[in-house]
Amino acid sequence: MKLTEVRAIVTGGASGLGAATARHLRTAGAEVTILDRDERRGAALAQDIGAHFAPVDVTNAGSVSGALTQAKVGMGTINAVINCAGIVTAERVVGREGPHQLESFRRTIDINLTGSFNVIRLAAAEMARNPGPERGVIVNTASVAAFDGQKGQAAYAASKAGIAGMTLPLARDLASQAIRVCAIAPGLFATPMLQSLPQEVQDALAADVTFPRRLGDPAEYAELAAFILQASYLNGEVIRLDGALRMR
Repeated sequence: MKLTEVRAIVTGGASGLGAATARHLRTAGAEVTILDRDERRGAALAQDIGAHFAPVDVTNAGSVSGALTQAKVGMGTINAVINCAGIVTAERVVGREGPHQLESFRRTIDINLTGSFNVIRLAAAEMARNPGPERGVIVNTASVAAFDGQKGQAAYAASKAGIAGMTLPLARDLASQAIRVCAIAPGLFATPMLQSLPQEVQDALAADVTFPRRLGDPAEYAELAAFILQASYLNGEVIRLDGALRMR
């Protein structure tokens, strides 16, 4: 798929990895619709880069359906999905205040895993109507936490392991619809969440990366997502993007 032919929706596109991806794709000539709960930031970024914007709650079927309809009106069709919407939960199974809150675990799974699948299933149904030998490409966001989850990451690691685990079944399910599915498992990236930490904490995290010894640039995630869209033989794969980081 040529990037100039891409008509992509990017969930979580108002900030972080999603914003970098939306910006990169627009620069390469793709049409993009940013989907995000943050209407102010999402609409501002869309205006800045010449993209479209639709508010969305990825956990709600009606909200996603409405956003996809808006995206189709703006772009004519949808042939790519990059799922970046997600949250991070830091909570131990048994902490100082007692057991892990069940609601926070459910919410993390609901947004990161179920929300991604909700977008996938509805967008895939739209892409299945497209003409051509390749009707669509889906890129999901896992994490190195799916493989090397740390203390306090039970909910987050479980949600991202689910993303990694469903990659191949999704690719197999959607092969008959000529839709490819891959996932990216980022390591430590300079997203707003990490950049909010003190500099000494950021430096300590970067020191664990094998090479290059730094935090990842969201633009590097965007470049890999764009490569996946173009690489027609790449399917069913989870790609670690982490500078050979293996979390302790």
